[in-house]
This record gives sequence, structure tokens and C-alpha cells, in this order.
Amino acid sequence: MATTVRRTVLTLPAATVGPPNPLPALRPLDETHSLDERARQGLPRDMARQIGYEPLRTLLPVRVLDGYGRERTPTRLDAIVIENERLRATVLPGLGGRIHSLHHKPAGRELLYRNPVFQPADFALNGAWFSGGIEWNIGATGHTTLSCAPLHAALVPAPDGGEMVRLWEWERLRDLPFQVDLWLPADSDFLHVGVRIRNPHERPAPVYWWSNIAVEEHESTRVIAPADEAWHFGYERSLRRVPVPDFQGADRTYPLRSEYPADYFYDVPAEARKWIASLDEGGRGLVQTSTDILRGRKLFLWGSGRGGRRWQDWLTEPGTTGYAEIQAGLARTQLEHIRLDGGEEFSWLESYGALAADAATVHGDDWSAARAEVGSRLSEALPRAAVDAAYEAWRPYADAEPAETLATGSGWGALEVLREGHKLPGTPFDESTLGEEQAPWRELLRTGVFPEPRRVTPPGPSLVAPHWRDMLETAPADPLAEYHLGVAQWHAGDLAQAVRSWERGLELAPSRWPLLRCLAVADQQGGNAERAAERYAEAFDDLCEERRDDGDSWTAATVALGREAIAALLAVRRTAEARDVWSRLRPSVLERGRFRLIDAQLLLAEGRAAEARAVFDAGFEVADLREGAEILGEVWSALTDEPLPDAYDYRMRPQS
Repeated sequence: MATTVRRTVLTLPAATVGPPNPLPALRPLDETHSLDERARQGLPRDMARQIGYEPLRTLLPVRVLDGYGRERTPTRLDAIVIENERLRATVLPGLGGRIHSLHHKPAGRELLYRNPVFQPADFALNGAWFSGGIEWNIGATGHTTLSCAPLHAALVPAPDGGEMVRLWEWERLRDLPFQVDLWLPADSDFLHVGVRIRNPHERPAPVYWWSNIAVEEHESTRVIAPADEAWHFGYERSLRRVPVPDFQGADRTYPLRSEYPADYFYDVPAEARKWIASLDEGGRGLVQTSTDILRGRKLFLWGSGRGGRRWQDWLTEPGTTGYAEIQAGLARTQLEHIRLDGGEEFSWLESYGALAADAATVHGDDWSAARAEVGSRLSEALPRAAVDAAYEAWRPYADAEPAETLATGSGWGALEVLREGHKLPGTPFDESTLGEEQAPWRELLRTGVFPEPRRVTPPGPSLVAPHWRDMLETAPADPLAEYHLGVAQWHAGDLAQAVRSWERGLELAPSRWPLLRCLAVADQQGGNAERAAERYAEAFDDLCEERRDDGDSWTAATVALGREAIAALLAVRRTAEARDVWSRLRPSVLERGRFRLIDAQLLLAEGRAAEARAVFDAGFEVADLREGAEILGEVWSALTDEPLPDAYDYRMRPQS
């Protein structure tokens, strides 16, 4: 059977992602994978340097996705199927290019954890993320902001004379284009994945990449990698070297033998072949290998404790198989970023396929023998030299121009190419993809003037790269231009100048609430909580007077600003004003789990603990509960000494 590529539709129970949060993300979300300066002491020098290299100041210019819920309905998702007589890969171009399924035909088995639902949860850097399959994480430490975003997709010529699927986009956190080429030779048991990240700028850029593979997890599942040590990261935010496989009295290569979620970044020797496998009780499962530039390998496990199991149910549905993640990255750990000089690129090839090894050896007490057995079976199935040869064969085709469009991503790459005239063979960012969000920035580029909107609406997304900031600084100082200029200055770390820009804009702004909200965040960052609360209250009043309808954009703005305003007012014990903000939200908003929790917090602040407890007893689900968040336990503990009910237990670390 020759390799075929076809478009299809996958129908899954799915929750809608919802509209983006229109408030600029002036503060980064709380990424759990972070270390302070003290925690970096004692680490290898190169690791410590890369952990400290260019951490994100903000999520700008990306917007937060927090408008999803928990109600799922049958939904048609566009998919691309790549198939030969041995493998069938199903790709979701509209959801970050995720490989949803990798089916091995001879064994009649799924090699990945295939999530039976699409349920966003707050795990990505910008919020919405979903579990399962193989995802491509680029940008910065954490799950990519493209998790729930469309990518460009097209057919391109493959090295063996057939066709391969190219996925590509412009990654906006680091301002870099990238591509993922999915190549399945006609007689292959392995899907090859060619990846390229380019830096078209003169300045260096920090690069982050981890391929994240979800695999089914059972009591007998064992993860094997060629390492005797690993860097352990727990949700206590500590990184330490530990032995593999046994650590603290248990074999941690079996994911369910740990109680709490944790990362194990395997310390694979530089000269060793790079691979990782997840195998079942019969020694069968998935193996991933690559060319050597992709040096990192990792196991993430949820563990067997209540919190980890609750998260598993939350991300899919009760009664389904649990999963663990095996991963491969450019650095040893996910806390690091790698420097990519201007005009340079990183490229490599990964291979994914089925593996069968001797079960007794895989699950025996001799770790060295288990590793050797898996390594030997991998060498038979796909020699190291064959991966290197596949990379060399693919590399000339990385510049091949797309032959047939399969899906369309965003217009942001087209805007950058239009501005700078970048030449990016193989990954066209055509002007036809420019849309409504890019329109005012295209006008700024063409005329030097940032246009005022034709109708009253929440401001569109800001751009913050130095070249856009420079253009805003020379544009006429209209209120909207000053708003966007302040956002760009804030992102650059020039906080005082950002405040001055927002204050100038406020003097003449017909729409005051966006500027007031930015100034309120600045007050919070500066330690002036009282003035922040005042500005938040004034901003919410102005928004309520200005909003024109109950459409998605205005509702998203009201929800986001109301939530921030209530938190700011409660922080300075202005409880009555916080309750007033809450009372002006739409009934449909107040029914959301997030606002049921806020109601409980308000009731507690008002001294109405019994009523706050009743909110918990009635039950609610906070759809956008952040990974690692402990707010449910904190509020519960303020109400009672009783154990936290299972329904609210998402704790990912031991309690002190």
C-alpha cells in the first residue's frame, strides 16, 4: 500500500474554547516549572545559565484563552490522515497540529493515549490546553500557546517520491517561524517527523522545544530511557538529581508507583542514542527516537494520589484509561531555553513507532539489562544510522514549497513577512491570510498612523516587538495608539514609560476602562493596592456604561475585568464594592464555576461562612482551574477543618 494523505472529519464530545480574553496579559501566568536564583545554585553551570536565559516577562503579544466551560457536545473537527500499510496517523491541524492517534495496523493497537473527548483546561501558557496524542511545544517553558490554535498545513513532496504533510506557524512569544513535516514512507513502521525552527532576525532568540507524547498508563506500564540518573522536578519547585529507577523506596519508572505528580528529566549521556519508550506488561508499546540534537528525554507522571487521579478525570472523563507523558526536548530539562543566533536554525528528525521487547527483561530487577534489551530491539527495528539517513534525506525537502493547502493558520506570520520581507522557503505566509486582527497593524505599517476603530469595541490585540514599538512611538499620539504603546513598553520592561503613555491616553480617551485597567495592574506591581482597587472599580463602572451588547467580545471583557476587579477590592477589604461588581455581572456569568468560587470568597469576607460552605456543598466546577492551583483547598480550609472533598482535591504536592 502506497502512503496516502486524506482529509477527514473527526467527531468528538467537545467543549468550545470560547473567545480570547481581551485584557492584555501584562503578567505571565503562574508557570509551575520555574526556579528562583537560590534554587539554581548547585546546578551544572550550563543548565543554570539556560534556566536563567530570557525568561518570559509577559505572555504578550498572545492573548489568554479562559472562556471555555465543561459542557461538551458532539463537534466536528477537521483532521488529516496519513496512512501506509503499517501505520495510520490522525492529525488535528486546527488544534496545534496535534497527532490525535497513531494506530499500528499489524498489532491492531493504538500507540498513543487517544483522548475520547476534547476538554480544554488551564495548562497552556495562555490557558486552554487539552490532553492526549503528540503535541509540539514551542515558545517558552510550559505548554505552547498554540495548543488550541490552528496551524497552516499543506502537502509537500517527500524524500521517497511520495507526499508528506507540513505544519507551520509563526510562534509569537519568541517571534520565530517553525515547521513540522510528517513523513511516512510506504513500507515504514515508523512515522518520521522533521522539525525546523528558524531565526530570521539579526538578534539572537531563546528557543524552547519539547515533543509531548501521551501514552496509556496501567499498573504494569514501564518507561525506559538510556539513563542511570534523572533530574527530578516536583511541584514544590525544586530540581535535584536522583537515581534511576529506584528513588525514595520505589521504582519511579512505573508511573503509578508514585503518589504525587512529578517530572523526571533523564540525564542521557551525550554519546548515547536518544530514545524513550513506554511498554506494557507484554513488553509492547511505543518508542520515540531522534537525531542527537534533541537531547532531552522526560517522564511526566500524575501518580496514584487523589489529586493526580482527579486531574486525570478532569482532563478526559471518569472511567477512561489514565495516561503518562514521555517527552523529548532540545535541553536536558523544560526549565531551560537555548540560544539561537540571528540567521541560524535548529533542525532535527524524530521517529515514532511500535516496539516489542522481552517482557521478563523489560520488567526485571536489572535496570541495565532492561535498557539494553529495549535499545537492542530498537536497533533492530530502526537502526541509529537509519534515523540519521532519514534526516539527511528529509533536509533538502524542508524548503520544498507546498503543493496543496490542507488548512490555514493565523495571519500574524504574513504580517511579519510583509513588514520585514523575510524569505522563508517552504513556509509561505501569504497576504491572503491577513484578517481583521492584523488590519490596524497593517495600516500602521502602511501609513504610520494607528487607526481608530469604526465602532465602539474592546481594543484588539497589541503587538510588542521592538519594531512595532518603534512605529507606535512615532505614530500620532491618539488614545488607542498610546494604549498599545504602553502595552509594548510594559512588555519591554520600561514600566514608568508605559504608565506615562497610558496616562496620556487617558486624558482624551472616549473609552477609559482599558487604560484604567492597565494603570491598575501597574499600581499592583508597584505595591499600591489601594489605588489599584480604586482604578479597577472605576474601570468596571466605565465598562458597564460603555458595553454595547451581550456579544462574545463584550461579555469576555466584562467577565475578565469583573474577576480582576473583585480580587483587587477584596485584597484591600473593600468587600461591599467587590460585591457590587459581582452583582452587576450577567446571571449566566454568575452560574459559572469560577464565579461560584468567587461568591464563596465574598461570603467568607462578609462573615457569612455558613452560606459560603453551602456553595461548596451545592457543588461547582471551576473550568479554568490552573495547573497546580490550591485555591479550592485554601478557601475550604478557611471554612472548616474537615478533609477536602474529593471533588475539590486537585493538589499536586504533599501538604505541609
